Amino acid sequence: MKLRVLGCAGAELPDFRPPAFLLDDQLLLDAGTIGSVLTEEEQWNIHTIFITHSHLDHIRSIPALADNIIIRNQSHTVSVRSTAEVIAAMQNHLFNGTIWPDFTKIPSSDNPVLEFTPIIPYQGYTVKGYGVTAIPVNHTVPTVGYMVKSGGKTLVYTGDTGPTEEIWGYCSGAEALIVEVSFPNSMEELALLTKHLTSSMLIKELAKIDVLPQRIFITHPKPQYYDLIHKEVEALSIAGVELLRDGLMYEI
Repeated sequence: MKLRVLGCAGAELPDFRPPAFLLDDQLLLDAGTIGSVLTEEEQWNIHTIFITHSHLDHIRSIPALADNIIIRNQSHTVSVRSTAEVIAAMQNHLFNGTIWPDFTKIPSSDNPVLEFTPIIPYQGYTVKGYGVTAIPVNHTVPTVGYMVKSGGKTLVYTGDTGPTEEIWGYCSGAEALIVEVSFPNSMEELALLTKHLTSSMLIKELAKIDVLPQRIFITHPKPQYYDLIHKEVEALSIAGVELLRDGLMYEI
């Protein structure tokens, strides 16, 4: 699997973009960043987007992607997949004809730009050669992380989460884990309130994994505290741990 970090920040500032992780140029985990990074031709390669939850910084680039497809008159349908609660939130509050056109009916219901597909947690799905399973995590709105398998490799992405349980059982021995650390250790109270993690909280979560993943990528840092979080992540002294930056690419 080729992993391209389109965005990985917990807020937006110059050089810090919202979360989106592109696998093999075609499958997207979250969609906070698309058009500000990918060329039009690269955007046409995206066939499936798996969304962790309905917060704006994880879905905000889907409307622009749909607009780009229709403007270029591309005969291309993007499958947007998540739990029923997340799909309903996007349909009711974003693609509702008021905030943005309902691209599940444009140019027609038979040939739409977007296709919303609800998925059931813990049930495995096969999508163009990828095995994908959604696992609930602990956030302020209904949220899932994803285990993705392809070519004998396993990647787990937590999305946004506070202290949680179930997803760690899917991480043991994985090639890679993308896990959030949003706040520095001094802001643990705010992290608990908003159901995010700090570095000191993360170390307690990682202790729940039988065999740590070979690589642990840290995502979602608040840009204002990036340098401090970087130091605190390094202080964990765990092999394979790395704080992500936008634009990086990896072979998993």
